Parts: sequence; C-alpha cells; structure tokens
Amino acid sequence: MMLVPTYVAKSGIEGVGIFAAAPIAKGAPIWQFDAEFDRVLPKAALDAYPDHVRDFITRYSYRHHDDESLIVLEMDNGRFMNHSEAPNTDFTPQTVAYALRDIAPGEEITCNYCEFDPTFSLLPSPEREFARPRAVNGHGRGRAKVAARA
Repeated sequence: MMLVPTYVAKSGIEGVGIFAAAPIAKGAPIWQFDAEFDRVLPKAALDAYPDHVRDFITRYSYRHHDDESLIVLEMDNGRFMNHSEAPNTDFTPQTVAYALRDIAPGEEITCNYCEFDPTFSLLPSPEREFARPRAVNGHGRGRAKVAARA
C-alpha cells in the first residue's frame, strides 16, 4: 500500500509508471505491505483463471515475502512501479520501502524488482508484444516469468 500521494502517467521507462504527487523526503517510508488492503493469492489458484486474468495477475503481482506459495496483487498505484537498476527507493526490508533520496513532485518512483524477488526477469513489453503480427492460430506469444511490480 502506497504511503505517499501518487498518480499514474506515461513513463519514459515502460508504458505507465507511478509518480510522486508531493515532495518525498529521503528516508521517508513510501510503501508498506498490508494484507488487509492488498490481495494475497495462492499461486496454485492462477490456473483457475482465464488467460487474460492470469496475464494481469502475472504482470502486477510479486512473491509474498514470507510464503513462496503466495503472491501479492497490489490494489493501488504501487502496481505500476517500474524497475530500475538505479532506483530511488529501497525495498530490501520487503514489508516496507523507503525513499533513497529526495523525490520531487512529478518524478517517477522506481524500485529494483530483484530486492523482493531474486528470480526476477523482465516481462515483455505489452506495447511491443501486442503491436507485432500474431501467428494465424492466435498462439505464438510467450511471457517471461512472474516477478514484476509493474
């Protein structure tokens, strides 16, 4: 659950991202895990959903910090946070995140997905994936492993 005011807008990193709606001071907590607010799902339940729902959950969920059989689907703007090798936040505690430096209003808030999922690999871009020609039978698209926040 985001602890600071944010908005979603076009990102220079990928698709859309989450941006600071107010100044965020270095060291301020910006996010915390909240099992009452965010949706916690068993990974095994993914098979029961249609492909488009599985794709949505896969793109916007991440591994639960204590139980690898669970995934967390964020219910607020946090799910649009993009990955960066030089993020402006620290998610190493995994249940709370902090600003690594001052973040100005209008600046994109980023994190390093590897901090909460060491098996992270980037998913293909939906913009590039859905813009390319498809096979006649409608198959032929593959997705990388779940791991993304955004």
